[in-house]
Formats: sequence, C-alpha cells, structure tokens
Amino acid sequence: MTRLLVSVRSAAEAEAALRGGASLIDVKEPAHGALGRADDSVLADVVRTVAGRRPISAALGELDDFNDKLPNVPLTYIKWGLAGFRGREYAWRPELSLLMRRLSERQPTCRAVAVAYADWQRAGAPMPEEVVSFAVEQAAGAFLVDTWHKDGTTLLDWLPLDAIERFVQRCRAGSLPIALAGSLGLTEIEKLLPMCPDWFAVRGAICQEGKRQAAIDEDKVRQLTALL
Repeated sequence: MTRLLVSVRSAAEAEAALRGGASLIDVKEPAHGALGRADDSVLADVVRTVAGRRPISAALGELDDFNDKLPNVPLTYIKWGLAGFRGREYAWRPELSLLMRRLSERQPTCRAVAVAYADWQRAGAPMPEEVVSFAVEQAAGAFLVDTWHKDGTTLLDWLPLDAIERFVQRCRAGSLPIALAGSLGLTEIEKLLPMCPDWFAVRGAICQEGKRQAAIDEDKVRQLTALL
C-alpha cells in the first residue's frame, strides 16, 4: 500500500499533516534546500507533538556539509543528500556506510535513507543507479528519489517513467522501501501510482498556493491521502 510522507517545518504543520492523514512526518527546512536541516528545537517540538502517533524522519542536509552531529531525539529515518559527490565514489560510499554504522549503534531503531537526485548532473551528485545499488547492498532503511533544485520542474522532467519503474522493481527485489519525491503534484502522482512505491513524499503540493515555503494546507493533505 502506498502511503503519504509529508515534509513539515514546524509542530503546527505536523499537526495539520496528521489531521490530513499523513502516514510519515518528515522534518526539514525548505529554505535551506531540498534536504534542508531544521533547527534542533524545531525537530524536538515536532517529536513532542507527534508523540508516537506516526513515524518521523528528518533531513540532515547534504552529506558534504554534515557537521557530524546526529539528532538527539527518537526518529525512524534520517537522510542526507549527495550533492557535490559526483565522481567521488571513494568518498561518499565509505562516509555514508560509517554514518549508518554509527546510527545503528546510537539509535538502533533509526535507519538511514539513501537519497538519489534525479537531476544528479546539476547537483554534481552520483548517478541514481549508483545510489540504489549502494542502498540495496548496504541494506539501507529506504531509498528516496528526489530533485535537488526546486525550480518548478518535477521528478518526471528528469527521469522517464520506465527508469523510475526500474528503481521501484530493484528496491522491491531487495526488500528495500522506496519513496518518490521531486515536486510531485496530483498529475505526477496519478502517473506514478500504478508503480506502488512505499511512499510519495510531498511538500509544495500540500502547501498553500502550491508554494513549498508557505504553510501546509490540511485539506490538500487529505485530498492526496484519499487518492492513495
């Protein structure tokens, strides 16, 4: 069953997402990029508000900029982007593997998500095929396909449907959950829904006026939940 992941930037937005039927609450700060890290105080507020009603994930920014500080609150998933690592497989693979081991030691119930950017060339990131192979081999918590630059283009502007289908099938064969993101709206989700990913991850589609830095609209969350 495909579920809805909603990215929030405050405890109030988390509550709106819950009322709308979101299955997974993701904490990020959209002003800081595709996987912008929210302040620790915001993350703590969201965790208190959700109070175990849904799993929570957190974006920690780009791995190349990570300050080695893991969140100090209970989470189900955390994730980093790989912008800037194109051609540096010798660097990102061992670094991400090390963080995954550290995470399993510190928070055994929290899993790392391997993130691929569909617009990997302009992000200077590894090819999505490289990232999904790593995710399956390392038994990551999940695999996420997103877009790096939020300029109005969507996942489907950067990857054809058959390529996305291959990622879904690869993850399914490896028992790896997969989330599809990338400025997805109703039109894109309807096209991708037959693939049955584990989650559709949204932000702009459920915000007022479709602007990812505006407040979440509970009714829009409810509409997408009903569609799924």
